[in-house]
Amino acid sequence: MPARSARRVLPPLRPKDIRRQVVLDEHDISPDGRFAIVVRRIVAGNAYHSHLWLVPLVGRGRARALTGGAVRDGSPRVGPDGRTVAFRRASLGASDPSPRLALITTEGEEPTILTGKRIAVGELAWSPDGREIAFTAPAGPLRHIVGPVDDRSREIAPTARRITRVDWRYDSEGHLDRWSHLHVIRARSGSRPRRVTSGNFGVAGIAWHPSGERIAFAADRGPDADLEPRTSIWDVPARDTPWPGRGAAGPRRGTSKAATPREIMALGGGARNPAFSPDGRWLVVIGVPDPEALDDVSPGLFVGPADGAAPAWPLAPDLDRPIGNWVDTDLNGWMVSSRITPVWAAANAITATVTAGGRSRPHRFPIDPETGRPTGAPLALTDDDITTHSLAIGGGAVSLVGTLGTRAMELMTVGTGGALRTRTTIGSAWQRRRRAVDMTRRLVEGPGGSIETWVASPPGSEGTALPTVIDVHGGPLGGWAPAPAVEVQLLVGRGYRVLLPNIRGSAGYGWDWIRPQLGDWGGVDADDVHAVVDDAVASGLADPERLGALGLSYGGFMVQWLVGTSDRFAAAVAENGVANQIATWANSDSGPEYDRTSLLGDPLTPDGVERLWRQSPLRHVGSIRTPLLMLQAEADLRCPAADNEQLFVALRVLRREVEYVLYPEESHVFQASGRPDRRIDRMTRMLEWFDRYL
Repeated sequence: MPARSARRVLPPLRPKDIRRQVVLDEHDISPDGRFAIVVRRIVAGNAYHSHLWLVPLVGRGRARALTGGAVRDGSPRVGPDGRTVAFRRASLGASDPSPRLALITTEGEEPTILTGKRIAVGELAWSPDGREIAFTAPAGPLRHIVGPVDDRSREIAPTARRITRVDWRYDSEGHLDRWSHLHVIRARSGSRPRRVTSGNFGVAGIAWHPSGERIAFAADRGPDADLEPRTSIWDVPARDTPWPGRGAAGPRRGTSKAATPREIMALGGGARNPAFSPDGRWLVVIGVPDPEALDDVSPGLFVGPADGAAPAWPLAPDLDRPIGNWVDTDLNGWMVSSRITPVWAAANAITATVTAGGRSRPHRFPIDPETGRPTGAPLALTDDDITTHSLAIGGGAVSLVGTLGTRAMELMTVGTGGALRTRTTIGSAWQRRRRAVDMTRRLVEGPGGSIETWVASPPGSEGTALPTVIDVHGGPLGGWAPAPAVEVQLLVGRGYRVLLPNIRGSAGYGWDWIRPQLGDWGGVDADDVHAVVDDAVASGLADPERLGALGLSYGGFMVQWLVGTSDRFAAAVAENGVANQIATWANSDSGPEYDRTSLLGDPLTPDGVERLWRQSPLRHVGSIRTPLLMLQAEADLRCPAADNEQLFVALRVLRREVEYVLYPEESHVFQASGRPDRRIDRMTRMLEWFDRYL
């Protein structure tokens, strides 16, 4: 009888396996810490469905689905009663797919829908007494529209758009025809929302004062907010217009008088994500104090009186690491913004996520509840190789959704001594059906210091020089994590080794690592890329005749730059890159301010034009002889198609080996959030291009 294999050989990940990928991308925890609600996103046909799951954190219960069907449920917030969950629901295939505000209890009966079809709910937050819910939603008047429009309809077909500000568009959202404003609604069926704010500004980061009397939010009400965005923190009375008597349906939308906001914290360089202390005396925000700060200044935590009676002060002035999750991995799905609002764990401690190196971990910031001043240095609650995409605290329990090592997103809690406990398996089970990727950390000595680099390899490939692809992250204020992106897993499964360097400009390494790269795109950063490739060749990891380059956004820029200034790569794939910095300054949805903070230059003076052109790959197009595949999201407003088409047309005129692939309706990070068939096509073309030339 033949011996049975001790270990089954798993197949590698393939592009079609994108349909198997599961993402846990949001969560909240009950006030007593007994359970958490997580959002689980799956691929269904050629769309995405996401549902709420309840995960017990006490006892022996198992995770169970609370919602299901052809819906996109998200933004769960557990109410003060510990049994009611507010969330956003978008019904796929409906005549109006806008997210609506819904309630469900932990028993899991059919949800109650609170808002009508014409209200696209954004953020949401419970009042302290659990009677009301604040939420943001786009509201009139229409900003740019010329011609008759029925404001009751979500469909807008204007005669024209009259543009007077540069913030009329945003990637993945398109035209910003309405500002997002604050509304409040009673948490019961039949209620009508009451609009609380109005004006030429948008509302984000809503937070109730513990008294329930006021609601804080971030907004930029400056006259030139589109040119010099500097958000500050404001609050408004939660009940400026009295509710009608018991049993009444409430005022119709838009009929109540909007409150006048009061500014309660301004930092100069911008403040966001406000959170009140349990006693309501203090307010903590994420922000930057210098209005002229550049990208080398890491956003920190600032605390001040909740009524704005005195200026705020830094909670960790010497940290030099950014608050929030600044690391790159598409295992987090890229469809939901990281939940990074600082949380008061107690009256004397604030918990917030800090990015250091290629990890983002929860940290504890001790604070004196009487003075609001720090009482010690911040302390990392765990030293594991994790990324924290969503953070919440309840009943003293610190919970997070993130990656751990190479594992995809799961719900975890932090125990005593920093021990992590994984609470779910519903996010990463799909990985166990495919061959694992070996991820090793390597410190490469570069011209500016040690470059932390992750090396992704096929299992058992030690000592073998493989065809190797260097993958440059976006940003440039991004940073690779130990968790390999889907494209990395696909390349490794095909037999490639992938180098993932955190070159100069990467966030999480401090001022000294970012500053040299500012205004020098294609300079010190390119030197670091070459240093990592040189090291891989010298150490026998990479075959020097079979080198490839890959990158998205800033990474796409870097690929275009590398092939224009070097002949060492046999093939390259650039996605949504930047070819002409002069054009992108105006064509990008965030060009002028982005270029200011990164010292790229501006086209307003001859010197500024020269600086932009000096950092443009199009300048070197005549030297590009590397076969180049250009992938482009057609609706990308961050790195627009028009910019990259200049490089494609020039290469075609020069009769160089180039292909340009457009993906309709997709935005900047469609490689992770785009329609499944388009993601599969993108991954397949990438692999076939490298196979052809490497």
